[in-house]
Order: sequence, then structure tokens, then C-alpha cells
Amino acid sequence: MINKSIMKLIINILALIIMAAQYAKADNEPTINPTAKFIATTGDEQEGIAFSGSAPVKATLSAGTENADGWNAYYEWRFYRENEKTPYIIRYEENTDYVFNTSGTHLVKLYATFTQGNDTVRYGDEYWLEARAITVSISESKLEMPNAFSPNGDDINDIYKPMSNYQSIVDFHAYIFNRWGQKLFEWTDPSKGWDGTYKGNAVKQGVYFCRVRAKGADGRVFDIKTDVNLLRGFTETTTTN
Repeated sequence: MINKSIMKLIINILALIIMAAQYAKADNEPTINPTAKFIATTGDEQEGIAFSGSAPVKATLSAGTENADGWNAYYEWRFYRENEKTPYIIRYEENTDYVFNTSGTHLVKLYATFTQGNDTVRYGDEYWLEARAITVSISESKLEMPNAFSPNGDDINDIYKPMSNYQSIVDFHAYIFNRWGQKLFEWTDPSKGWDGTYKGNAVKQGVYFCRVRAKGADGRVFDIKTDVNLLRGFTETTTTN
């Protein structure tokens, strides 16, 4: 007969073996670590789980999956607006790209399921009770056009374009006309503009006309009409009385 001490020792050893097996299994189970790389309108790149700025912003979303060899994986990237329970879009790739064009706060959560034989590992509602969602905050739109510029080659105010404080402009089209209504230039990128030339030749100093039609991430529509004073002789050191 096995005495009680030996029996207790055997039970403890079996318990340790079971615990070790469980920990080994846990260490080998698939895990996720959702992150994003954001590319802003300025071209700057930022990595992490939070972005705040102007639209449009491109996000490259990565699941950060580990230990998934031999497992079948199923992914759902769910995009929510703040305080809403129903996603407005779902993507099914492990890694996916999305361009945020709408103002407000967006939350992105990755729901993932891994199966291997009879084993299943899920990252769903319970996981997201504690995990932090990827958060994208898009500002309201703003667009202003100046009424003068000085294309004199001093690298100061040489290009006529929107004021630098513009933000969240997702559609833009601008035109320059002379006083006879002839179109001299047009452009669709608010970061660029008119250099004061027509067909490669510098136009005369004087008053021109600009028309801008644009749309913001918040749905705001801009229809701007303004005179443009082209001042070739003006420099930062020029004084007027």
C-alpha cells in the first residue's frame, strides 16, 4: 500500500504537471496587439493607438498577431463613431488601411478568433472591456484665403494658396481669373497654389480673382470668392505711407 505521504507527493506532482501544461499552452496561444501608423495631411507619420488632427488621415492598422502558427485566424476590424454601438464599417483583413474623412471621434476595435482542432481563442467584447481602442479624433473644417501675395523670389509669400491654418479639407478646387474672366490657373491640393505665372510667363502686378469650392470633413461646404492683389515690388523690408 502507498502511504499517505507518498500519495500526497504524487498528487502535488500531478498538479504541478497540469499547471505547467496549462501555462505552456497559454504561452503558445495566439495573441493580438492592435496598433496603427497614421499619415497626416502634412505627410508626417505617427505610430500608436491615438491620433488627433486634420482630415484626411490615412491609417494603416496592424493586428500585431503572435503565436498563430498552425491556427486558423478570423479578423474583424470594427469602426465606430463615439457613443455609437453599431460599427459603420467592418474590415476582415489581418492588416488593413483606412482613410478617415469625417470629423469627430472614431474608435477602432479588432475582434479576432483563432481555432485549432477543438481549441478556440477569442478576442471579443470581454477583451475590449479592458483593452484600449484605437482612437482617431478629426477636427472640424477650416479654410481661409489671403487677399494678396508677392511672387518676387524672396521665398516669402511667393505662392498664393490657402492660409496655413486650414484643416480637415477633404475636397478642394480653386481657380484664378484675370479681370476679363480668363482662367489663368487651377489646382486641387490646398497645400499648393499659384506662383503668379500664366503659361510659364509672369503676369503683371495687379488685381486678380480667386474662386474656391471646397468641402470639409464635417460636411461644411466652402464657396469662397475673393480679390487677389499680386504685388511683385513688395518685400518684407518695403514700407508704405
